[in-house]
Amino acid sequence: MFNLENTKKLKSTLLGVGLSTLLATSLFGSTKNEMSVDGAVKYPTKDGKYNAYYVNDQKIKEYNIGRTPTKREITAWDVDARPDGAGLPEFDMKHGEVVLGSDGKPKKAEGSVELGNELYDAQCAMCHGDFGSGGKGYPMLAGGSKEGLKIQRLNPADEHPNPETPVRTVGSYWPYASTLYWYIQDSMPFPHPKSLTNSETYAITAYLLSVNNVKIDGEELEDEYVLDKEKLMKVVMPNHDGFYPEVDTPNDPKQGVKNMTALLSDPKIYGTGTRCMKDCFKEDMDKLYMKINIDLAPSADQPLSTERSLPKVNSADVKPGQADYEANCASCHGNPAIGAPVVGNKDNWSAVMAKGIEKVYSNGINGINAMPPKGGTDLSDEKIKEIIDYMINSSK
Repeated sequence: MFNLENTKKLKSTLLGVGLSTLLATSLFGSTKNEMSVDGAVKYPTKDGKYNAYYVNDQKIKEYNIGRTPTKREITAWDVDARPDGAGLPEFDMKHGEVVLGSDGKPKKAEGSVELGNELYDAQCAMCHGDFGSGGKGYPMLAGGSKEGLKIQRLNPADEHPNPETPVRTVGSYWPYASTLYWYIQDSMPFPHPKSLTNSETYAITAYLLSVNNVKIDGEELEDEYVLDKEKLMKVVMPNHDGFYPEVDTPNDPKQGVKNMTALLSDPKIYGTGTRCMKDCFKEDMDKLYMKINIDLAPSADQPLSTERSLPKVNSADVKPGQADYEANCASCHGNPAIGAPVVGNKDNWSAVMAKGIEKVYSNGINGINAMPPKGGTDLSDEKIKEIIDYMINSSK
């Protein structure tokens, strides 16, 4: 199928590579080989190498990194909501402990669609767009359909390839609602992960289910609808049966095999159209070459792993506003795809500064376009001004 640039030269090269490999194997594997548990051959390490490859054989007795977490810290991080909803929190938590209400009893974790809308607009819309429509560089959260997932591009070399692609969102693609809660609670909002209470997470989850037209027990999620653990466990997502079937069937191990066999035997899952298996390239085959390139650069002959330590940070080198910028603002102002003025881009900030510094301060404090007031932080006005000064000075 391939037209080679120089067949004889290629054969010689391949023969040389084969002899080199055989020689290296003989050289480094001259002693009696051992067999590992899975039956593979274990070759000895010699002069820091396994065959022709370097091996990291450092002996590190102890790492001395961090400390043992407390029980409260483990509880705060232990969010293990399973597909069936088991593990979803029933009460609000703070720092790993249950929050008590005014009556002294545990405060139930719950949130309304209306509250979720407010939280989403303040902390999520800047990236994911209004109503989950998607933002620059960040995915859509609403829209699409289960039927739309069947769209396939097929072979791009087709004369008329399908220009459409599947739209994968929470409503069209995700099989479980509990995953949505878990991901928001564990990883969002992007600049401040794990900053939401359980009630706030239920509220945002309720809002996203609402904009995806997901119903619970046949009921539409209006603004006043309040979501909690019990209700979230009842959610059946549109694509709940769109993934591989249940294969973990301990009560009947053979059933899992039957489920997978039935799926793979269904021709509908393979889409439609003709897949290319032979002579798929239409262009001149003389332009297709196989080349062997051996990198002999000095940097290539180095151990694959060496012990390194993070560079020490001199507090005197940290400029005013820099630490707060890196912790709260870099996710947007350091990414050209978002659309915010990028730190270091002189043209971006020249246009911003044309409005005057007081206007720039005001926009940073009060919000502008998709950016919420103070970027969604609770920093003081003075801290926000420090951040703005840092970004401007870093972009001159």
